Amino acid sequence: MGTKTPTGPAEPGPLPSARTVHGGGPLRGAIRLPGDKSVAHRTALLGAIAEGESRIEGFPSSGDPLSTLRCLRGLGVTLRLSEADAVLTVRGAGLHGLTEPEDVLDCGNSGTTMRLLCGLLAGQPFRSVLSGDASLRSRPMARVLEPLRAMGAEASARSNGGAPLMIRGGALAGTTHRLPVASAQVKSALLLAGLYATGETIVSEPARSRDHTERMLRAMGADIAAEGTEVRIRGPVRALRPLTMRVPGDFSAATFWLVAGACVPGSELTITDVGMNPTRTGALDVLRAMGANIEVLAEREAGGEPVADLRVRGSSLRATEVGGALVPRLIDEIPVLALAATQAEGRTVFRDAGELRVKETDRIATTVGELRKLGADIEATADGMIVRGRPGGLGGGGSDSHGDHRLAMTLGVAALISGRPTTIDDADAASISYPSFWEQIDALAPIGAT
Repeated sequence: MGTKTPTGPAEPGPLPSARTVHGGGPLRGAIRLPGDKSVAHRTALLGAIAEGESRIEGFPSSGDPLSTLRCLRGLGVTLRLSEADAVLTVRGAGLHGLTEPEDVLDCGNSGTTMRLLCGLLAGQPFRSVLSGDASLRSRPMARVLEPLRAMGAEASARSNGGAPLMIRGGALAGTTHRLPVASAQVKSALLLAGLYATGETIVSEPARSRDHTERMLRAMGADIAAEGTEVRIRGPVRALRPLTMRVPGDFSAATFWLVAGACVPGSELTITDVGMNPTRTGALDVLRAMGANIEVLAEREAGGEPVADLRVRGSSLRATEVGGALVPRLIDEIPVLALAATQAEGRTVFRDAGELRVKETDRIATTVGELRKLGADIEATADGMIVRGRPGGLGGGGSDSHGDHRLAMTLGVAALISGRPTTIDDADAASISYPSFWEQIDALAPIGAT
């Protein structure tokens, strides 16, 4: 196999509905990641309500962040994304400058867009309707709407608790919210509403979730403080300063390459400019606990977020257990970590991850089903999975992403590990978060379309 270096993020063209990946040798090269979409969503939303122009470099042109931009345009925000140099400029409308949308706000497949917009719109003096694709409309929204109603907003959903949602802002009052499940999206929605509420809004979680919203609000001048699993914001906030920053590489995206590099013997991959926010790097802790040879290089800070390069080499892995407070730090990476567990000696257990049942798919059921097709010894539990590792035991064959971007990429990495031709149906789902994923795999292993 050659040592071509993938260069990205590439501008995606139309992708076929199925891809066949042929693994079969060591993986070598350097990987550039798309910008972290969790950070990207927040830069756009917060830039929209700042005073002045925000400039965001490294903004990803993937489906979910583009859904956020589309909704902001529907709210009267002036913005421009230059895909050639991945720079987003947002002309802030101020905290009270958004306008009533003329149509339904289409959030596409993006739960982050919908949940964070709920919080932002709870403070606006007009009515908005939010919807999305069939997958997003099936996802639960009551856990964000109920606390917003407690703050004084009018918020309703369909009888099943899903979108379309109607939000009418009101005079909000700060209250205390104790979330039953750690969720950065729900927490962020309540903090955004807290910008408009009279008094203090307090959000506590059973475990610490990602803190990008808190970091940005603090940098923009909000009166916000965090201690442990509790965050406090005092409102109403008079104004927010604009943002100037670069979106770091997406750690969730990096995890696919960390697993590929660790599980394919003889590999050495370097992943550059990776966001290393400690609320996001649980997968690194798990892979190191499994014996993965991963180095953290050139640690630095960019826009208030820690950044580093990562180098991974082929490794012999051992089983581990994943649960408790670690889960919110890696919930999106569990499918590909389950794949890593298929190559680890022993029995790996994932627990306390029931949240996976209500993602783009039931990620417990789909991950177990698809990895079984490829020969994995894996079973589902109510809130996780049990994997009995058999290094080298994966085969090729047919698989299906079920329209889930993370499962599509997990199956692509499975093909690299197995070394046998593997066809992934609905592979273009990867473009939701990582448009250049298949092009980068193409630089590492033969790939075809069917």
